[in-house]
Amino acid sequence: MLKAGDTAPDFTVQDHTGRTHRLADYRGKNVVLWFYPKADTPGCTAEGCGFRDHQPTYAQKDAVILGISFDTPAENKAFAEKFSFNFPLLCDTDRKVGRAYGAADDASAANARRVGVIIGPDGKVKAWYPKVDARAFPQEALQQL
Repeated sequence: MLKAGDTAPDFTVQDHTGRTHRLADYRGKNVVLWFYPKADTPGCTAEGCGFRDHQPTYAQKDAVILGISFDTPAENKAFAEKFSFNFPLLCDTDRKVGRAYGAADDASAANARRVGVIIGPDGKVKAWYPKVDARAFPQEALQQL
């Protein structure tokens, strides 16, 4: 899987509002990419709320938070609105990003694995976490920046 120093796989994917995001758009910033299994489930909610609550500190560290799951835009939109998330939720419905980042083995995966990735301003992987604790990862990722 990915390791520190690898070039982060580029992606182009839409978020819950229909906006297109490319990893290349974030060059020059730190990116925290957090894969979550299913919108509006207890662990995913805890993780998302942790990122929401720490977002001002991430911004101070010139870091962008991108949540990503295999959910539809409608499911992610409802999730984002219900919990007032202040960052995009990317909709990887074809599982391409999940496969590239080790959050899914193939396109038939029902849900993403709870994987965390920190990407540096140079587009290189700073850290790749194959399994994160939903409640702890938002704070742990901050410490890595």
